[in-house]
This record gives sequence, C-alpha cells and structure tokens, in this order.
Amino acid sequence: MCAEDVEKLVNNRLRDLKIGKNLEDTLRVEVDRANSSPFTSKIEQAAPPKRFSTPSFTCFKGYSDPESHLKHFKSLMILYKAEDALMCKVFAMTLSISSLKELTYFFTKEYTSYRTIKKKPDHLFNLCKKPDESLRDYIKRFKAEKTNNVGCDDQIASSAFKKCLPVEHDLYRELTITPSQTLEEVFATTESYAL
Repeated sequence: MCAEDVEKLVNNRLRDLKIGKNLEDTLRVEVDRANSSPFTSKIEQAAPPKRFSTPSFTCFKGYSDPESHLKHFKSLMILYKAEDALMCKVFAMTLSISSLKELTYFFTKEYTSYRTIKKKPDHLFNLCKKPDESLRDYIKRFKAEKTNNVGCDDQIASSAFKKCLPVEHDLYRELTITPSQTLEEVFATTESYAL
C-alpha cells in the first residue's frame, strides 16, 4: 500500500467517523489502541450480540483456582450465547493486572521452564567424551553445543574439545602435539581420524 492509498484511507475513515476538533488526537488514540491489542483482528473485531452488557465478574488475582474461575466465566457468558472471539475479548476483563511489569512477571513465571538458558563458553569444558560414545557422536554433540553457545570463540572451543577427550585416546595425543590448531583444523583432524 503506497502513501497516497494510506492518506485516502485515513481521510475516508475520518469523514466516515465525523470526528470533530481533536481529529488527530482521536485518530492517534484509535491507532494506538488497535496496535496495542494482544488479540488477532478477528477477536478484536468481534461484536457483542444485541443487548449485551458485560456481566460483573470476580477478578482473578492469581491465588485462586484458575479452573474454577474459568467455569464461572463460561457459565456467565453462555447466557449470552457468546462466540469464542467475544469470549476471548471479554475474558481479559476478568484478570486483575495493573501494569506491564506485573503482566511480564506472571508471563515469565508461567513459562519459565521453556526459557532458553544462555550457556557460557566454559560449559564446553564439561562435554567430555563418554566411554561408550563413538568419536563421531562426540563430534556431533560438541558441535551442537558449540552452536548453542553464542559468543564462544574458536580458541576456547578448540581447547575444550581437546581437553574433553580421554588422555589415553590416540586422538588426544595427536591433537596436543600441535596445540595451535584452529577449531576448523581440530575438527578436520578429528573427522579424518574417525574415518
């Protein structure tokens, strides 16, 4: 959509809404409201049925039974034969969250188990080759961990890879003979050794 189309759209919308003096302020508030909604446009545009008045709900404060709260909500909304989209829109009013800080806290608390934990480069020194693990599997596991370790330079990774090999392994001796190898060279030597 080009700038002219947007301008026409805005002008038509303003004419249709018959907005008075505070034209720009009203439009800005409406745009901000539309952009700040957490709902999809289908939910945002859901219209309540005729004679719908929002029932009085008990706000969910976070320390009562959530299933009981949902049952209460659904039992009140079923009287209005409310569609799913309208129920989503109205349900937000039953939550007692007073700030973004509070919402952020509850959101992160609820989904903290899915959080990606940033690993430090020294984590690679804990990836020792297991006695029953093949050299190829160890290389795959090490490379995967190295990839997930943002900010780890190749010199640290190279040192960790060598250090995590068993001392009695022939590859360990071969890699420690030339200690200034790059990570790419270490992997190339290891790959050829694995073959």
